[in-house]
Amino acid sequence: YASKMLGGTLVTKQSGPAGKPVNTLMLAKKMDLKREMYFSILLNRPDPRALVIACAEGGTSIEDLAVEKPEAIVKVLVDMTDPAGMTDAQAAQIAEGLKVTGDKAAACAQVQNLFKVFKEYDCTMLEVNPLAEDATGKLIAADAKVGFDDNAAYRQADIFAMRDLTQEDPKEVMAAKFDLNYIALDGNIGCMVNGAGLAMATMDIIQLHGGKPANFLDVGGAAQKEQVIGAFNIITQDPGVKCLLVNIFGGIMKCDVIAQGIVDATKEMGLKLPLVVRLEGTNVELGRKIIQDSGLPITTAVDLDDAAIKAVAAIK
Repeated sequence: YASKMLGGTLVTKQSGPAGKPVNTLMLAKKMDLKREMYFSILLNRPDPRALVIACAEGGTSIEDLAVEKPEAIVKVLVDMTDPAGMTDAQAAQIAEGLKVTGDKAAACAQVQNLFKVFKEYDCTMLEVNPLAEDATGKLIAADAKVGFDDNAAYRQADIFAMRDLTQEDPKEVMAAKFDLNYIALDGNIGCMVNGAGLAMATMDIIQLHGGKPANFLDVGGAAQKEQVIGAFNIITQDPGVKCLLVNIFGGIMKCDVIAQGIVDATKEMGLKLPLVVRLEGTNVELGRKIIQDSGLPITTAVDLDDAAIKAVAAIK
C-alpha cells in the first residue's frame, strides 16, 4: 500500500484540485473509537485570552454544527497571560461540554495539557477533530491540525525545522525569502503593489475593467531593486500572466527608488511582458522621469483606473 501512495498526489477539499505531493507517510495504530467529539483552541485577537471550543458531536464540520445546533457548542475563554494556565474549573466546564463518559479527572488533565501545548509552542490554532473515546472512555486525539505563529519561529526552531516546503506553493516560498506577501490567483494580470489595502483595491479595479488579477503581491514599504526583481520573477513564473501592473503609492517608499528598481529589474530580467506602471506620492515626478528616460517599453498611467484600463487593453 505504501508504494502506491508514495510519489502520488493527494487531492482533498483542503488541498484544492491540484492536490499535494505524497512524500512521507505516517503510520498510526488502529484505534477502536466508540464516540467522536470536537475540540479546538484558537487565538481570540485582540482579546488576550484564547478561545476553547468544545462539542460533544465530532467527526463533522463544526461550521455546520454552529448553524444547526449552536447550543451544542461550548466556548470557554482562557487567559493567555495567566501563569497558571487553564484552571481546573475551566477544564471541568469543557469536559462537561464534551459529555465525557470515562475518567473525568483524566479528561480534565488532557484538556489542560492541550492548552499547555497551545501556549508553550506559540500556536495560532490547535484543532482535534475528532477527539474520541475508546471502549474504556479514554480520550484519544484521533486527528489533529496545529498552526504555529510565524513570528515565533526564532523561539520554536525545532518546530519550524520540520516545515515541509514541498507542500507549499513554490512561488509563495520564494516570496517569503524576499519578504514579500504573495498569494497566487487564477487571472492573467500580475500585480505588484505596496500595501495590502491598495493591493486589494487594485485587484478590484482590474476586475471592474474586465481583467482578472493573477495574484496578490504586497512589496511593503521599503522595497529595493532586489525585492522588485524577486517580485517580477515570482509573478512571471505563472504561465497565465500576460501583463504586469505595478501600482505604487510613495509614502515611506519613494517613487524614484521604486522606479529605478523597476527599470533595473526590467533590464536585468529582459522582461518581455507588457508592463504598466502607476506611481503617486513622494518624488513621483522624479520617478516618472526615470521610467521615461529609460528607453524601455513601459506604459505609464496617471491613476489607478488608467492603469487598469491600459493593463486590460494590453492583453487583448
